[in-house]
Amino acid sequence: MLLHDTLFIGGDWVAPAGTGTIEVVSPHTEEVVARVPDGTPADMDRAVAAARDAFDNGPWPRMTMAERAAVVGRLAGVYDSRQGEMAETITLEMGCPITFSQLAQAPQPLGMLRYFAELGQTFPVEEERPGLFGPVIVRREPAGVVAAIVPWNVPQFVIMSKLAPALVAGCTVVIKPAPETPLDSYLLAEMIREAGVPAGVVNIVAAGRQTGEHLVSHPGVDKVAFTGSTAAGRRIAGICGERLKRCTLELGGKSAAIILDDCDLPSAMGFLSMASLLNNGQACVAQTRILASRQRYDEVVQAIADMVAGQRVGDPRDPATGIGPLVAERQRERVEGYIRAGIEEGAKPVVGGLDRPFDRGWYVAPTVFADATNDMRIAREEIFGPVLTVIPYQDEADAIRIANDSDYGLSGSVWTADPEHGVAVARQVRTGTYGVKMNTMDPNAPFGGFKDSGIGREGLSAYLEHKSIARLG
Repeated sequence: MLLHDTLFIGGDWVAPAGTGTIEVVSPHTEEVVARVPDGTPADMDRAVAAARDAFDNGPWPRMTMAERAAVVGRLAGVYDSRQGEMAETITLEMGCPITFSQLAQAPQPLGMLRYFAELGQTFPVEEERPGLFGPVIVRREPAGVVAAIVPWNVPQFVIMSKLAPALVAGCTVVIKPAPETPLDSYLLAEMIREAGVPAGVVNIVAAGRQTGEHLVSHPGVDKVAFTGSTAAGRRIAGICGERLKRCTLELGGKSAAIILDDCDLPSAMGFLSMASLLNNGQACVAQTRILASRQRYDEVVQAIADMVAGQRVGDPRDPATGIGPLVAERQRERVEGYIRAGIEEGAKPVVGGLDRPFDRGWYVAPTVFADATNDMRIAREEIFGPVLTVIPYQDEADAIRIANDSDYGLSGSVWTADPEHGVAVARQVRTGTYGVKMNTMDPNAPFGGFKDSGIGREGLSAYLEHKSIARLG
């Protein structure tokens, strides 16, 4: 068992203020595999104070952006050397297949570090524009102390989508990992020290919801960057609104994959498998509504069913595993509740259902529903598990209408033999990120959603404030 008895605050490992602990439970064995301190409001006060002092009095925001980018580049180098360890740690704590950890959970954060390190070398911090009475300097300055609150499903990816641009911008950061997945953040803290990031610039305190809310409302925090459920996002938005605190919110999704009639199904299934079932279906961008024309509906249902049935369910440490367990028992119960609701509403499970694959571990059977309509709960609510719903459409306009008929607008995709036509479809779907014959998130592009999927976009601009300096002569 892994044991941690300190928190990372002010560039050092410090004793927690309380005696509470967080037990990390393996989703595969249901056994406790690690124990870490449960951060308290007092610990958050100390972390914010360290970040505040580093921002107000330290060298970090006073360095040039290029100098900060060089430090982030060093962090990328350290991260690169420990990718394998990071992948194994995330699989241990949250149960995603080791192949996905090696493909995305560790490499994607590294890619973001490298991207923002490079961007920071050339990003224009100041520009001069002609004004009414003389030249105007438009300057970009760091937003301040950032509270980064991240979920358990892709912990390092979400941390880095906030941390990498925030560091390059000149912000200091307090990270609150989810209590289900604190272990990867300890590994990250070791890397931060090795890379020589100044003390107090990054602070990490794993904790539960109450302590997280204390962090959000803390007067020493200038900006909140949150990724998680829409319900929690509404609460955070309310707190930030009362205090006029900057915030970006990346929330839930119920994304639609539109399969056009010219799609070559056999070649699409490999990519669609990753897009819809990645991370055991525990991804806000998962393409879980599959839209198929009535002309090819039965063919698409069969192709999806074969694709899902071909996934090996089992030990996430086994490279042959395609789908592992869900993160927690409550998550398994939630997903099984949706499968039950789909059956009760009249949808037909053509693969999977309520029979559990194993007696031990928080597994559910990967499930495909046919004969579904877009007004069913399984089509409207985020399930966050390996459950796909195949919905028929009449024509392309109807497919776009169904895709847009959602409270969410985070991601989406179109599958067609004509990429240019796919882009034309993409332009008509109101969602923050979209893929043509694929689904991905690129660090070179803003990430966020429309409607209940959030407010704002992640990226360098999210951590910068604009200042205008006008002068005569």
